[in-house]
Amino acid sequence: MTALPWQDGVYAALKKAGVRQVGYVPDAGHSRLIEQAHADPEVTAVVLTTEEEGIAMAAGCHLGGSRAVLLMQSSGVGNCINMLSLPIHCRMPLLTLVTMRGEWGEFNPWQVPMGSATGPVLSAAGVHIRRAERADEVVDMVAASAQLAFDSAIPVAVLLSQRMIGAKVWVK
Repeated sequence: MTALPWQDGVYAALKKAGVRQVGYVPDAGHSRLIEQAHADPEVTAVVLTTEEEGIAMAAGCHLGGSRAVLLMQSSGVGNCINMLSLPIHCRMPLLTLVTMRGEWGEFNPWQVPMGSATGPVLSAAGVHIRRAERADEVVDMVAASAQLAFDSAIPVAVLLSQRMIGAKVWVK
């Protein structure tokens, strides 16, 4: 996947916010951030087997005096519902960047239900939601969301629209 201009700015914003650990389940929409995390000697990139592990990882980072970000796709949000009680009830920061599926140009009907429910589900669970629709707003939105999460010790999710990241294409 070719890097989009905003992706490098997002990584720089995460670094400026003090993020030193990046947890992720492999996702093409986050591929550039994942590559940058693996290439950065100041950052630890952690491959997760499931998204809710990333919430526990972020909590552990916080307890150890460090900062983390969780990268996931909208379909993974459903895996996290029970675990979201940890940062909410323990007043711990959680910053997650969520690439959306089931929206613009989606080919896979299985992605549509969770894509439609991602924002409402996170909001109902107590997560503060920000949504980036355009590339020119995403870097500032991630920086402000990181500040909100880490300074206020609350969970914040930035939803990255499928139109902005680009729709996946089914190749036969």
